[in-house]
Amino acid sequence: MPIYQAPTRDTRFVINEMLRLESYAALPGFENASADMVDVLVEECGKFCAEVLAPLNLSGDQEGCTRHADGTVTTPQGFKQAHAQFREAGWGTLSSPEEFGGQGLPHVLGFMAEEFISSANQAWGMYPGLTNGAVSAILAKASPELQAKYLPRMIANEWLGTMNLTEPHCGTDLGLIRTRAVPNADGSYAISGTKIFISAGDHDLTENIIHLVLAKTPDAPDSVKGISLFIVPKVLVNDDGSLGARNAVSCGSLEHKMGIHANATAVMNYDGATGWMVGEENKGLAAMFIMMNAARLGVGIQGLSQAEAAYQNAVSYCADRRQGRALTGPVDPAEKADQLFVHPDIRRMLMDAKAFTEGMRALCLWGALQVDLSHKAASDEERQAADDVISLLTPVIKGYGTDKGFDTCVQMQQCFGGHGYIEEWGMSQFVRDARITQIYEGANGVQAMDLVGRKLAQNGGRAVQAFFAMVDAECAAARSVAGLEGLAGQVEKACGELKAATMWLMQNGMMNPNNAGAGAHHYMHIMGIVSLGLMWLRMGAVATDALAAGTADKAFYEAKLVTARYFGERFTPDAGALRRKLEAGSEAMMALPVEAFARG
Repeated sequence: MPIYQAPTRDTRFVINEMLRLESYAALPGFENASADMVDVLVEECGKFCAEVLAPLNLSGDQEGCTRHADGTVTTPQGFKQAHAQFREAGWGTLSSPEEFGGQGLPHVLGFMAEEFISSANQAWGMYPGLTNGAVSAILAKASPELQAKYLPRMIANEWLGTMNLTEPHCGTDLGLIRTRAVPNADGSYAISGTKIFISAGDHDLTENIIHLVLAKTPDAPDSVKGISLFIVPKVLVNDDGSLGARNAVSCGSLEHKMGIHANATAVMNYDGATGWMVGEENKGLAAMFIMMNAARLGVGIQGLSQAEAAYQNAVSYCADRRQGRALTGPVDPAEKADQLFVHPDIRRMLMDAKAFTEGMRALCLWGALQVDLSHKAASDEERQAADDVISLLTPVIKGYGTDKGFDTCVQMQQCFGGHGYIEEWGMSQFVRDARITQIYEGANGVQAMDLVGRKLAQNGGRAVQAFFAMVDAECAAARSVAGLEGLAGQVEKACGELKAATMWLMQNGMMNPNNAGAGAHHYMHIMGIVSLGLMWLRMGAVATDALAAGTADKAFYEAKLVTARYFGERFTPDAGALRRKLEAGSEAMMALPVEAFARG
């Protein structure tokens, strides 16, 4: 049976010591986020996830969801009860606005909860998790009337939400969508079409589901410029807030998937369903990106969360399993064999996982702080700077975070040897569940092209130049800290590779766009390495100060410094190899005719 315990100590370290959340107490929403309050929330959320959600993960994967003849869906045993406990405890309301019933706390705490929930049970967490993106779009673009009608119940998790983008013939290229929205006399629209791959498309956790659907009005341009966004509830809502008749929307079928079996990934049919436009006509793409950006950060957290769960299980197994002897001689002569921990290759995989998960956790939580500051910082300049950096790094958090998250799950499975391939140990579920994170909410190739094709050039490169300056300043400061000089030099060198790759793309990507496309994946990974390096410099500085001051938790901080050193030695050198791949350009990659790929 797989295990999971929320990494509460490490999370409290990042929030209270590295981010110093208390120092922002003067900003709206931060006044209640004291270190003591953070400690309580982190520990209690971790307890809920470990005790309520984690025990349902394996059974939910085995049972899956069931679609009934009337198009309704039931979730695995225990899921509905877990959602009731989640809703009553208010875990879904942490960072939602107070005016609609949320707690108004910083997004940092919302991201904390998302990680714990997803590690404990990714498929379950997707039901309330998708609601966050829908709420973001409604908050930003919907009329006050629609906000008042839907947000309080969605934020309270009495109703959950979905995102309906993909259709059978189009995924990334949304300009091809065929779903139509015909105006009704009362200002509503009749929505008709089919959407596929809709996570949580139908379920029994709540009595209503609020679908956000992309569609085109009759005279709309036949491109992305003709997309509009609509609220389409599963059950119509009366003016007094009570539920009315069932809307003409149903689950046509459930997809048979590699993983996340306990989440109802549905084919959704809209047969003249009643919907209401969110924002302006033909401006749905802007609203969609609000949903997508929120969802992409959430998916980056899922990459971390599956890696964390897989890592914990591998550590437990390697401590218990005895195979062979240490290369330097028996460590436990009284036993017939030593723990797996004595073998350097096992240590390589576990240290890779430890360095990635702890660095990625810091990056996600720091990214959440930038989301908060982009809205609530004291000055326009600070808000703009925070918005610039989180916009730049969103595709990195999603793309690099899920690529490395999946790789980590595979390596943790490898630690088990043959047992990792046997379902009862649960390691294959982490691999299968993590795999989708590289695909949905914009496949990682799209993330890389978003970074290279859009984010680098925005505002004359203002965001990436600010990022370079931030890393340079951190490296310079760390050079004067005893024990961090090596890491500072390694991160500085990796950042130099990133700068050189940026310049090469500027010089060669415009000349031949295929050069940008061929190198985008490598560029995203270089930026991921540098981003985690920035986090390890900051965590290393905090650990150094704590040890100098004297601490009762000496082992924790010493482990931080060893892991920081390992990251510098084992992760940062990859930046140079990735830059050389990027600078190879696209000539050989694009040279062969299509026929040359066929086997015959």
